[in-house]
Amino acid sequence: MKKSVLTRYRVMAYVTGVLLVLLVFGMIGKYALDSDGAADFTKVVSIAHGWLYVVYLIFAFDLGSKARWPIAKQAWVLLAGTIPTAAFFVERKISRELEAKVAEGSPAVAKA
Repeated sequence: MKKSVLTRYRVMAYVTGVLLVLLVFGMIGKYALDSDGAADFTKVVSIAHGWLYVVYLIFAFDLGSKARWPIAKQAWVLLAGTIPTAAFFVERKISRELEAKVAEGSPAVAKA
């Protein structure tokens, strides 16, 4: 597996995670604090997160198929972009697991 496959997954995991955290703060400002401008902020961030989550799904699926992950692990990684802050923890765990495999250049095999 190429290092670029892991790198693009990592970038999209961080982008998706940051946008989701911003969206949570925007929703708190919109509904709990009744803040002016929070509705516009939430609208922009939610659209950006939605489109970039699709890109995240593509990259995560590509990584999982190249790493030959079982279906349950693949679903776990794909859903990480929908839970605030989960993308950060899942990305770190996956990166640690696969960095050694990428450095060796050998095919990665998932631990079930």
